[in-house]
Amino acid sequence: MRSYRDLFRTPEFTPFFLAASAQTVAQTMGGLALGVLVYRATESPLLSAVSMFGDSLVQVLGAMFLLSAADRLPPRAALTALPLFFAAATAALALPGLPVWGIFVVVLAKGLVQSVGGGVRWGLLNEILSKDGYLLGRSVFNMMSGLMQIAGYATGGALVALLSPRLSLLVAAALYVLAAAFVRLGLTRRPPRAPGRPSVAATWRANALLWSSPPRRQVYLALWIPNGLVVGCESLYVSYAPESAGTLFACAALGMLAGDVLVGRVLPPRLRRRLGFPLLLLLAVPYVPFLLHPALPLAAAAVTLASVGFGASLVQQERLVALTPDGLTGHALGLHSAGMLTMQGVAAALAGSVAQLASPAAAMTAMAVGSAGVTLLLMGAGKREERREGEVRRPAGEGTR
Repeated sequence: MRSYRDLFRTPEFTPFFLAASAQTVAQTMGGLALGVLVYRATESPLLSAVSMFGDSLVQVLGAMFLLSAADRLPPRAALTALPLFFAAATAALALPGLPVWGIFVVVLAKGLVQSVGGGVRWGLLNEILSKDGYLLGRSVFNMMSGLMQIAGYATGGALVALLSPRLSLLVAAALYVLAAAFVRLGLTRRPPRAPGRPSVAATWRANALLWSSPPRRQVYLALWIPNGLVVGCESLYVSYAPESAGTLFACAALGMLAGDVLVGRVLPPRLRRRLGFPLLLLLAVPYVPFLLHPALPLAAAAVTLASVGFGASLVQQERLVALTPDGLTGHALGLHSAGMLTMQGVAAALAGSVAQLASPAAAMTAMAVGSAGVTLLLMGAGKREERREGEVRRPAGEGTR
């Protein structure tokens, strides 16, 4: 599969793509509206950040106990039921009398259910396109995510500013229903990818198998930690610039779109493989000067440049798919998604705590420095692993002269 045209000629790809697009807009609109709603009620950067990304905190529970369902549920049924649940939960968040603790109960329940959704979705994408088309297909989804986030944050920001956060939440709930309709009407029934019933034991066995490989472990850590810490920076946009948070979120989405086009379509495979870690450094470094409180145009430019680095995830996902047995593809991608979102939730809580004690700008710089440091450590570990593999492959007797 060589072109975007080939992708959209593939049966079922278009409705699958439209469903994911509607769900992405719903997530961005709902997240921004909820963050503003909580910040207005509490004036707390921590609670605002956790309300936007707190559903990610319970993803680790789903990864530990529920993830075997990603390959053991019929994909169409699962991808229809999940957005309907999200629609009901998002509508509940718009209830006028809902207390802050009630908001967090709903947010955490959404995160627990969502932990299975990533594995089902990306496992099905791999099934629709096969492994040779996965990178191109995932790059299109990432580009779509960037565009839909721009649309979602722009629309959500306008609705929040002109009308109310609660109205934006109701619009998001309607979009979740639309996503479920695309799946139900556009996809065919498929059996589960793996036999047996979902269980905690099956989840643990698969997690242990995936984690037992050192190359896969390094890929997972690179997928989870550096970009998770940078999402901690993003979680502070509302408290850093309350009136311009939508602009910063849109710039971040624009940069992510550019990075996905660069990695998914422009760079040749040989060069692409070498840029995974440099792109992770790019993701963090532009946030370091936020300690100096740059003006909005400079902050927007820095956010856009940094978000190009999110293209690193495509490089790492391609390697993960190559390292994973076919029967565990959905589980492996679900573990990536759950771990990534969990780290994002942890980083949002950490960034919010630092901002509470110091300032949003100081917390953004701290998260960026931490991300760059972890990337450098992973680069060193990767080089040591390559040297060990080279020594194993070296013919006996070589180097003894």
